[in-house]
Amino acid sequence: MLVPPINTTSFFSFIDVAGVLAGAMSGALTARRNRDYHFDFVGVLGLGLITALGGGITRDVLLQHGPPLAFTDVRYLVIAFIGAVLGLVSGSTSGRRLDQLLVVIDAMALGFFAVAGSTRAEAAGLALLPSILLGIVTAVGGGALGDVFSGRSPKVFERGEPYALVAAIVSILFTVCDHYSGNARWSTLIAMAAGFTIRMLALRFQWRTKAVR
Repeated sequence: MLVPPINTTSFFSFIDVAGVLAGAMSGALTARRNRDYHFDFVGVLGLGLITALGGGITRDVLLQHGPPLAFTDVRYLVIAFIGAVLGLVSGSTSGRRLDQLLVVIDAMALGFFAVAGSTRAEAAGLALLPSILLGIVTAVGGGALGDVFSGRSPKVFERGEPYALVAAIVSILFTVCDHYSGNARWSTLIAMAAGFTIRMLALRFQWRTKAVR
């Protein structure tokens, strides 16, 4: 049985939508569970929006191709707000199932944002290396900004889970496969599957980066 071809435009739109929704929910859940600061609903929703849209906005500002996509397409703001609300209302419990859901959402969002960032960079006519870099910025930028607004240094710069490294792997796989194969659809699937798998393995086997000092 032949698999019907994937509509590229719709597929990448799905990547953006799913990444924004997952990122907003993850950011709101993290903010609600923060034990150092007592955020109210404005803080939780705000940090959800920042986590979801911060990386994409940073990417679009660096590309300098008009206003950021999140400001020109209101659907991104609506989706981010819905995700933040879901994180707000579902964060009332701290059970094991919610923890597992957060891990899966975070792993999915990482691949979504990395591929979306590299895709936007390539569409803007950038070369291979800048496309990889902007894919990483898109993937980790929102979380880094969320950490800054939460009053701490970005986790991606500290020892711990190889979050930025996984984003780099996803971006490299996508851009290299797309460059040599010319098939963005399968390059996206390969990169996202690899990123999700590596991220889950890192959590399962507790892979950690070490401090340089």
